Amino acid sequence: MELGVFERSSTTDPIISATAYNFAIGLTLCWGFAINWLMVTNIDPQSIADINPWIFFIGYFASCFFGIYLFNKSNNPLVSFIGYNFVVIPFGLIINLVVSRYDASIVSEAIRITGLVTIGMMCLGSLFPAFFKKIAGALTIALLLVIVVELIEIYVFGIHHGIIDWIVVLIFCGYIGYDWGRANQIPKTIDNAIDSAAALYMDIINLFLRILRILGRK
Repeated sequence: MELGVFERSSTTDPIISATAYNFAIGLTLCWGFAINWLMVTNIDPQSIADINPWIFFIGYFASCFFGIYLFNKSNNPLVSFIGYNFVVIPFGLIINLVVSRYDASIVSEAIRITGLVTIGMMCLGSLFPAFFKKIAGALTIALLLVIVVELIEIYVFGIHHGIIDWIVVLIFCGYIGYDWGRANQIPKTIDNAIDSAAALYMDIINLFLRILRILGRK
């Protein structure tokens, strides 16, 4: 095991071209989205809802954290790809549950908006990587604060303010720019492409879920 993916400044692995590197990131992202699509279209959301909540969430977090550990610490592309799938599958279960609550037209609109926003933030991340690096700490603090506030609102007061969804959208827009910017600052290897895609995947899915929620309220 080596340094975390975004801490790597040198490597003994083969360096690939920028085009191949970006293609590998895109291909890895498409794999994750395709798996999620297959899960949504082939798994009955009720069968997921019937799982004991404690078992579901323990399994969800265990799988995600294990996957993050694998792809973040390994410099072996196969191990990183396995770790990526340990994140994609539990995310797919959540997506299945959430998407089942909305009309197909709203889901399609959310996908389109998420795609456009993601491309825009990637462009900004390429143009202003230093800016996104500066705000990374603020993004983390803001996300943790929002999570705490949202949990208190839901479980203590039984309410949910829509403004929180907009704040989370802004936070994950920032994370997409940040992760894309630093993905292009590390050595361009196949393993780093997979690791970067995994980080971006989590940003994009969280952005999509919040956009879907905002559109659903309308």
